[in-house]
Amino acid sequence: MNEALDVIQDLRSTHAFLEKEIAESDLETILTSSVRAANASARQSYSITVVDEKQALKELFYGANKAIVYCVDYTRLVDTAKHLGHDYEPRGIGYFVAGVTDTALAAQTAVIAAKSLGIDSLITNVVHRKTRQVYGLLELPEKFCFPIVAVCLGYSAVKPAFKKGRLRNLGIVHYGKYMRLSKEELDELVALYDDENEHLGLLSKEKWESLGFNHYLDWFYKQWSARARDNDELREFFAKAEFL
Repeated sequence: MNEALDVIQDLRSTHAFLEKEIAESDLETILTSSVRAANASARQSYSITVVDEKQALKELFYGANKAIVYCVDYTRLVDTAKHLGHDYEPRGIGYFVAGVTDTALAAQTAVIAAKSLGIDSLITNVVHRKTRQVYGLLELPEKFCFPIVAVCLGYSAVKPAFKKGRLRNLGIVHYGKYMRLSKEELDELVALYDDENEHLGLLSKEKWESLGFNHYLDWFYKQWSARARDNDELREFFAKAEFL
């Protein structure tokens, strides 16, 4: 593989960071690379906020050296339109989906750029779990702006014991047309998640079995997924953003 593919294949999520500082030149390289990501209609309908306040990094961003919060954000476009005497109201699911796509592409590009510089990262949705705190910390506009992900940056304090697994077949990659999984393939998928050698899950087999589940995906659907169903704070700020 070439160097770019090596970087992509070596990506991993880091949850514990050293106190080692990221050079300002490296941070600028990451940000410059991030905004080179593809975006719909040349809008770059996102905003990027760098967090370096130590207490915030400790409380919200896993003790990373820097965090970059990525928001789908039309504020700049709305303000520019008003400045020129135009009406611009980016309401509707189309605008939101386009903005989220722009935002996610920019965030992933930052992660790849960081890894190429030897800097580890974690993409986290903590901005959804701590929505009110994030809006207050960053003084985000409540209208037409919504945090999508944060990219935590730094140098990993722990060398991972294995590379996290990823599915490729069984419902992920399709050729020519979309194919639903058969009963036999679904059974195979369940077995893959149960196999600790595949490293696909969030929880060890010993742990989910001790909780009384027959399969890893039983735990995933019944317990893990249930925790995110009702988030009144998230719903409140999404409504304020007025995308819908």
